[in-house]
Amino acid sequence: MSQMYLPAVRDVVPHSGEMVLLDRLLAVDDETLCAEVRIESGTLFCDANGVGSWVGIEYMAQAIAAHAGYLATIKGEPVKVGFLLGSRRYEASVPLFALGSVLHIHVLRAMQGDNGLGAFECRIEDSTSRTVLANATVTVFQPDNVKDFLQRS
Repeated sequence: MSQMYLPAVRDVVPHSGEMVLLDRLLAVDDETLCAEVRIESGTLFCDANGVGSWVGIEYMAQAIAAHAGYLATIKGEPVKVGFLLGSRRYEASVPLFALGSVLHIHVLRAMQGDNGLGAFECRIEDSTSRTVLANATVTVFQPDNVKDFLQRS
């Protein structure tokens, strides 16, 4: 994975405001990305103990979006909206991501079709112990033109 030029997450995801859940990119290349999330009291979806592990699927989806946005950016193309279609076997080994923990979200492109469909192998690790806290295969769709796609739907 490359660590040469790592843009701000907000520059490579189509999300805005507090819905940008990733804190920073750690590494990225043509097939993979690793992002970081720090679970702090101000983290969206955080309660007194942490963030429910069900939010992990959105961390994975945003890491996939960041990967697509990064690839678009280095080609001089705009960041485009994509859609989370679903996941297979989202498994979390913990009920929540504990307050004070630092997570590394890893995504690996397993398949990418010319029609915008893609599948990614994803995992969330505790940054200190490298213990896998959640994993899934996530399927996504990125249409060429989101406005046209939504009008046809």
